[in-house]
Amino acid sequence: MQLIDGKATAAAIKAEIAEEVKRIVENGGKQPHLAAILVGHDGGSETYVKNKVIACEQCGFKSTLIRFEEDVTEKELLSCVERLNQNGDVDGFIVQLPLPKHIDEQKVIEAIDYRKDVDGFHPINVGRMAIGLPCFISATPLGILTLLQRYGIETSGKKCVILGRSNIVGKPMAQLMMQKQYGDATVTVCHSRSKTLKEECKEADIIIAAIGQPNFVTADMVKPGAVVIDVGTTRVPDASRKSGFRLNGDVKFDEVAEKCSYITPVPGGVGPMTICSLMKNTLAAGKKEYYQ
Repeated sequence: MQLIDGKATAAAIKAEIAEEVKRIVENGGKQPHLAAILVGHDGGSETYVKNKVIACEQCGFKSTLIRFEEDVTEKELLSCVERLNQNGDVDGFIVQLPLPKHIDEQKVIEAIDYRKDVDGFHPINVGRMAIGLPCFISATPLGILTLLQRYGIETSGKKCVILGRSNIVGKPMAQLMMQKQYGDATVTVCHSRSKTLKEECKEADIIIAAIGQPNFVTADMVKPGAVVIDVGTTRVPDASRKSGFRLNGDVKFDEVAEKCSYITPVPGGVGPMTICSLMKNTLAAGKKEYYQ
């Protein structure tokens, strides 16, 4: 079994990005600029945004954090989005999800200029990704693809089972793993209503678990030599930790790891690659790689 080290891979990619940014700036080009909007004080969101700001520093980007309290109106938030759309210095920006219940998330996502949508959530980017056109690919699926490529894991013609059908991971991951230029695999998507989920997993060469249930994938669901990518990050209580909790994946790591050829740990697997992919998208936005 080989552990897929997302932390080390992300660090290597960020160093590569920093080198490229240094060259761009030395040649008189513009320093890439990422902005983030954070609403409220959700613990998970705070951590993610803090890590994104640190990653910007490591990559040599300029970063701006805009904070709003939980009671911000939808109108105020949309006008902030519009200001960032119009700001020529901001290459890309994200609105950290989830948003408070009184705000329509989809409305906010659609208000973002798709040319600055480095999260890859705007319908134009989602549509372009679905038909294989250049675009910003949402960060977690892009991070998973990058790990598979960097570790030289063969995906072409393999049977890939994706657990979960969310717009952020499951659906885009299925699209990408199916496409010739990315995964070129035979893809099955399983979810809470799938009656043969266990049987499908048993036949899979690659399992991508993004179902949001701790320890959902057990050893009896995995065939020997399979590649297991664990996207799950659920906070579970742990009195032995200073924080009072630990992050738990969707895969029962200790028992599944013994059967795998490759597996990602939680934390330290897919998580760091998600932020690293956001940096890749920001660099592409700064270089106007996809859209003029």
